[in-house]
Amino acid sequence: MPQQLLKRLFTVKEYHLMVDAGILKEDDRVELIKGEIVQMSPIGRFHAACVKRLNELFVSRLAQLITVGVQDPIELDDNSEPQPDLALLRRRADFYQSGHPQPEDILLIVEVADTTVESDREVKIPLYASSGIMEVWLVNIPAECIEVYRQPSANGYQNVQVFGRGQSIFVETFPDVNFTVDEILG
Repeated sequence: MPQQLLKRLFTVKEYHLMVDAGILKEDDRVELIKGEIVQMSPIGRFHAACVKRLNELFVSRLAQLITVGVQDPIELDDNSEPQPDLALLRRRADFYQSGHPQPEDILLIVEVADTTVESDREVKIPLYASSGIMEVWLVNIPAECIEVYRQPSANGYQNVQVFGRGQSIFVETFPDVNFTVDEILG
């Protein structure tokens, strides 16, 4: 009978101590997911361009209403600190200097995926749902669509819609502000 290997899982506090001790560098492309330190995929040019486009769109249309986090950490619980591509956050006077955003601060998470579509769907999006993140967009570059996840529950998102080129979408918190799939994908 094969023996299962035991994993040593880390807390967010221990993860931060590793940065403080120099074990992890601030520019290392890693994130903490369910206690495991996970290497992030390299950022390709289509991915980078899409993130820049989204950042510009969000800032130009929602600037006075939100703060945009670009590839910054969010703290979901004691064992998970992912770095989504973008997060629309409630405005705070300190711009989150006193601590990373937590689920109650997050209005929208956007993951842009060219090579990570399946892992984002199977790992990160369920994690966001179980943490109560109200809305997640998965920008699926290969399929040229945006998957919109709303109504989180312990079992995942209850409302999932897919929008393709020629269609418009909106952030549920700001239903009067539209974005087209074409302007997001370029």
